[in-house]
Amino acid sequence: MYRSSLAAAIAAWAATTGLAAASANAAAAGALAPHRAIYDIELKEASERSGIEGMRGRMVYEFNGSECAGYTTNFRFVTRIDTGEQVRVTDQQSLTFEDLTAGLFRFETKSFTDDKLDKDVSGTAEEQDGNVSIELSEPEPRELELASSRFPASHMLEVIENARKGKKLFEARIFDGSENGDETYLTTTIVGNAQKPEAGDADAAKAGDLANASYWPVSIAYFDESTTGDVVPVYTQSFKLYENGVTRDLTLDYGDFVLTGRLSKLEILGTGDCNQAKAKP
Repeated sequence: MYRSSLAAAIAAWAATTGLAAASANAAAAGALAPHRAIYDIELKEASERSGIEGMRGRMVYEFNGSECAGYTTNFRFVTRIDTGEQVRVTDQQSLTFEDLTAGLFRFETKSFTDDKLDKDVSGTAEEQDGNVSIELSEPEPRELELASSRFPASHMLEVIENARKGKKLFEARIFDGSENGDETYLTTTIVGNAQKPEAGDADAAKAGDLANASYWPVSIAYFDESTTGDVVPVYTQSFKLYENGVTRDLTLDYGDFVLTGRLSKLEILGTGDCNQAKAKP
């Protein structure tokens, strides 16, 4: 998403998604609490150039751990894409672990089309001497260094901190292991004023005890820093963000087509405080 593939788009969404329990203590502690959520994905609009006549899917997203023990995300996203001439089934699977204290990020992503493996990317990223050191194991072993970057959970916590402070606009460089696991992306985040859900907001009703809580409208634009000429985002995602990390009512805008993501089911797995069991990489 800012990247060429749908798999990368969903990875970026998953990276920013963190549902917290309906716990004031968790929110006060700045925790991203563990949860398991199911999202329904639909095509909102598409240009003729996209070659897409219809798309729908479902994502299962599981988030575990704590800020001191590390965060694990595990998700699977399956879509049916109708091009008018054929229907393809895509299946994206991703597992990541982020240790905020050690500045360590492990990632593994697999993409399938009609049950055939298209891409398998895995590796480790670590903050070292002001840069990010990458060690890839798939699709082939290699090492490289990239510019200093935020990892996904760290960036999510930064978004929440800036929203609390009333900071409306800020930039950050992100590494999330998507695409080939060898690029960083520049992002610009815009945070709106806190607001309450409108009456009849069906998506808010699926957020359980957060249904009537205030949220910030957030938009994050992703840029390819290698682009020359007029710099425009290659991908933008927008969502509603609660103080404890929950996001809902997602819009993924690729330019040629736009997807929406709505909560279907939510299960809270814990509070995310540092007294819970340690996250498993």
